[in-house]
Amino acid sequence: MSKSGGVRKYYASTVTEGETSIDDLVKEIEKFSALSEPDIRGVIIALENVIQTKLSESRIVRLDRLGTFYPTLSSEGKDEAKQVTTSSIKKAGINYRPGERIIAALKAVGFSKIE
Repeated sequence: MSKSGGVRKYYASTVTEGETSIDDLVKEIEKFSALSEPDIRGVIIALENVIQTKLSESRIVRLDRLGTFYPTLSSEGKDEAKQVTTSSIKKAGINYRPGERIIAALKAVGFSKIE
């Protein structure tokens, strides 16, 4: 029993193993490409900028097998359509839907228990 009187339950969760930076990505991409480090870095930064712009234009950004980014909104519900205004918006956000290759990679991951 937990302190609140309910039955304690345990759940599986992810444990991350650090971070990968743009510098790390650039070094990895260099191994598979004839592009130089500055070229790769430039493409990554340009991609980031273009994605930001397209999302701010309410566009869906589909990166084939990598996945899809799309803008979202959370708003207050109103009784009539004419009552919905920009002040009804509580939060704007971005969602990501992984592509088939990302989903397949996650399905292939091995799991282990960490005490």
